[in-house]
Amino acid sequence: MKNTTRRTFTAGLGAAGFVAGTAPFNIGRAQGAGLKVGVLLPRSGYQAGIGQDCQRGVDIATGILKDMGYPSLQIINADTETNVDVARSRAEKLISEGAQMLVGAFDSGQSSAIAQVAEQKGIPFVINIAAAPPITEQGYKFVFHNFPTAGMILRDAFVDQKELFAIAGAAPKTAVFMHVNDTFGTAMAGGINAVMAKADMPYKIVETIAYDPAARDLSVEISKAKATGADALVMVSRLNDAILLTRELVKQRWTPMAIMSMGPGWYEDQYLKTLGKLSDGPLSFAPWYDPNKKLSKQLDAALAKAHAGVNLNTNHVYTFEALMITADAYKRAGSTDPKALAEAVRATNITDNTSIGPGISFDAKGQNSKIIGGAIQNRGGKLLTVAPKEASNGKVEWPLKPYDKRA
Repeated sequence: MKNTTRRTFTAGLGAAGFVAGTAPFNIGRAQGAGLKVGVLLPRSGYQAGIGQDCQRGVDIATGILKDMGYPSLQIINADTETNVDVARSRAEKLISEGAQMLVGAFDSGQSSAIAQVAEQKGIPFVINIAAAPPITEQGYKFVFHNFPTAGMILRDAFVDQKELFAIAGAAPKTAVFMHVNDTFGTAMAGGINAVMAKADMPYKIVETIAYDPAARDLSVEISKAKATGADALVMVSRLNDAILLTRELVKQRWTPMAIMSMGPGWYEDQYLKTLGKLSDGPLSFAPWYDPNKKLSKQLDAALAKAHAGVNLNTNHVYTFEALMITADAYKRAGSTDPKALAEAVRATNITDNTSIGPGISFDAKGQNSKIIGGAIQNRGGKLLTVAPKEASNGKVEWPLKPYDKRA
């Protein structure tokens, strides 16, 4: 394998050509005073577990931001119901009710819809989590993306995989690529083959299987993957389907060498708690926090105090950072005027942050291009960062322990 770095790898991404597909109002009571920030998350629907986890990042942000010397934020919560059209209407309603900035919405499709509304209304929108590349390719002036694109996630996933293969002294030769058919999954599928070729990976994709993230039975998909005899599963998942897939692996008595997820699902607390020892071993290659950073430790402690037994993860970290960006911009702008706030966000330069990488700033497209992804492994109900080395707090266990040999 060639020595692929994030710098050299990124240089070749331009040609990868990512293409993405795309009740009651339930507004929560405003918290605190100051800048009115509408936070849109999927608090119901099939992404409810993740949306509620993101909400924990909102819950603990206020005290930490106050300790950091930031002004108060008046948080107004809204439920997107895991629906693109609902996300759009909720964003419009929040703005009509006085929201001066928006934050959200975890899902790429929902975030894309909110971005259109924010741009039309001239209201700054800070995306906490969403990876579909088109979001930052529209020439928006009021939309800011503190999360990597699908291409960046793939880049870092392959760099971190090669680092772990070298540590383990072993690597898969074949893999099945399984992905949800939503906006994020389609974006990842659109570029994985092109990016893999540039990354010079030791394994090849022998089968690609797409499925509905709201599916309640994935036995056929696992049976099809098992029939290939592949060494590993490469996944782009959500929470509920990750649980279903694991249960099918157990039922069908198949333990691949590795499960390598590029995104959410496999590192969620609900996954760990639902499956117990069967949750051990999968590797998630995702935007993550640096456990060695001071603010990460502060965030982890605040989460443990507010929500005992909950592991700090991407949902909390990037939701917290989105609110930190809004508070930082508000402090520097000294105004609630949307244009002044947008200019302040554009000039963001935060170095005291939690995510892996040198900090938070935005390029001309409103993208934070400094973010670096990490590799996380489930171990005993905890999440250990095993790559990159400079942000790790544990060593990888390889290969995946057979499901039928777990007590």
